[in-house]
Amino acid sequence: MRILSWNINGVRTIPHYHPWTTCKDWDAILKELKAEIICFQEMKTSRTAVGRAVALPESFDAFLSFPISRGGYSGVAVYTDAAKITPLKAEEGLSGKIQPKPPLTPEERVSRSYPYAHEIELMPDAEGNTPSDLSTLDCEGRGLVLDFGLFVLINLYCPNETSDERLPFKMNYHLMLQERVRKLVEEEKREVIVLGDMNICATPLDHCDGHLPSNASTFYDHPARAWFHKWLEPNGYMIDIVRKHWPGRKGMYTCWNTKISARETNYGTRVDYILITPGLLPWVKHGDIDPSIKGSDHCPIYIDLHEEITLESGEKLSLRQALRMDGDKRDPPRIATKFWEEHLRKQTLLSSFFGKGGAKLPSEVPISSIPAFAPDAPLDPAAPPATQSSLSAAFDALESSIPPDIAGTENTGSVDISPTPDITCPISEADLPPATQTSTAPRSSSPIPSGSQPTPPLRRSTNFRRPAQEQHKRRRSTGAAGPSSSKKLKAGQTKLSNFFAKPKAGKRTPEAIEISDTDDGPSSSQAKPPTSSPSITTIDDEQAQIEADLRLAQELSASQTPSELESISSSQGKDASQSKDAWSTLFARVPPPNCIVHGEPTKEYRVNKPGPNKGKVFYTCSRPVGPGYDKGRSERLRDEIDHQYKCNYFKWASDVKRESLRTSGSKKP
Repeated sequence: MRILSWNINGVRTIPHYHPWTTCKDWDAILKELKAEIICFQEMKTSRTAVGRAVALPESFDAFLSFPISRGGYSGVAVYTDAAKITPLKAEEGLSGKIQPKPPLTPEERVSRSYPYAHEIELMPDAEGNTPSDLSTLDCEGRGLVLDFGLFVLINLYCPNETSDERLPFKMNYHLMLQERVRKLVEEEKREVIVLGDMNICATPLDHCDGHLPSNASTFYDHPARAWFHKWLEPNGYMIDIVRKHWPGRKGMYTCWNTKISARETNYGTRVDYILITPGLLPWVKHGDIDPSIKGSDHCPIYIDLHEEITLESGEKLSLRQALRMDGDKRDPPRIATKFWEEHLRKQTLLSSFFGKGGAKLPSEVPISSIPAFAPDAPLDPAAPPATQSSLSAAFDALESSIPPDIAGTENTGSVDISPTPDITCPISEADLPPATQTSTAPRSSSPIPSGSQPTPPLRRSTNFRRPAQEQHKRRRSTGAAGPSSSKKLKAGQTKLSNFFAKPKAGKRTPEAIEISDTDDGPSSSQAKPPTSSPSITTIDDEQAQIEADLRLAQELSASQTPSELESISSSQGKDASQSKDAWSTLFARVPPPNCIVHGEPTKEYRVNKPGPNKGKVFYTCSRPVGPGYDKGRSERLRDEIDHQYKCNYFKWASDVKRESLRTSGSKKP
């Protein structure tokens, strides 16, 4: 059996890398890793955003933990092969304070006791305060604890020290982890596996610059490294099992800075670990890293377990027996994603209201099964109560689905529309369309007196339309102009189509149309007589003007001597050439400068970090980074620099452009 750990740096990034691009879904990606227990860190999603394919892979049981109040950040996951292994218990976090609804019972909890803040010597923050409740350290979705019988597995994504203010949070999280493991080992006599991204380098051998004298002498001065050094073997009881299989191996790094292409030269660090307690040593067959797998700035690490071991008594014990998997298959613990409410398919989704077939009647009785009888007839008292209630519910549903203005009518293809006593009915039968007139007795169009009996309802056809609708329909059918087309041009207004029409020769431009309104109503449009305005010319006048200008240009050119014409032409050509050279020099792309150390063309970068320099372009050495590359005098001693790697050349593109213009200007005569 293989246990694998990998910081994937976002669940959405993996499918974009080979070989995961050939996998059809998330379940195929998990199978490609070829491990029975898969632990991920930095899921970078949330419970509401995670897809069903990631939460419920077909062949695996999933356990996910996300930050409480910050989505798309942190997050850990454990996937177990459902056909081979199932955990006995599972819970989120290290403090025992993160509970599902309803909370876990004592039988469902992994531990009998949990760490408390007053039992740990926590690091105070910059203001001298220490956390009084460990739940504040456990709210970022950084831990999952699963009980497999043979061992308790803790999958972790430990905090990174992004600033000095973050160091107390990081240290206190490690101290909480140490106390949780201590209680499991010393008080409950359990074997423990701690794996994941610890964000700490254990020894100088695990750091790309750890071999340099300036780093080796001060390596354990950092509080997190000092704590980790004391917790691991031989100072502590936790065993770095991968390093134990490769004690002197150099360059066994698991994380690289992708922004500077550090993976190409293996300029990285080892911050991902699998730590075990001594009782599990006989079970571990092999452990290693797999840097060939891409998709993240980390690579996976794994250990393989023996299928069977021989105890000191000579008795053989299989792994399935130790994991309690030799019996019938059991269900996973309650916090598994298969028990999330959103995946049980019991919630009513909004899309169900728009599906085919529509909603059923509340009584679930089809319309065809309702007996045909008059709606006004009372229900049969001798009928069974269940039938009466079903029929009542069915007719209630039918009445609620009929509009109020046609409720109570017979299903005869026509609708009775009778006015209420408080509303007058000014429409007579003569005013109605022929299709709506009936053969009933003539009716008075006078208002109905208050308190009198309303007249019999007027039966109309179901295709009845309001007069306004009929008028609009007739207007559309006869082609009458609508309200928008009845507008007339204002004074001085021209149609848009006139700007795209080709003017005819000898025709004047149209004059503005004057619209006059009299007392009798709007009069017909009348065009004003043409005026002698100089802004209005004919095509003939324009042609005459062009010919006059041509004759004047010919007379001027004839008055110039050949020498004058040659000097004017040469001066114009020289000015145009100088102007072209000046503009081309100003906007030409400046080639990248050469770095001082290697004399090679540099590489162009752009600042993407928010701040005053965002968007600015700069140049640095194009060589890759590597052990001993030049970080600058403030970070690297001169005698520790390896010149085969990147030098510390840096220059803004604006400075390079300025120097280029100054150089080109000095070369001009």
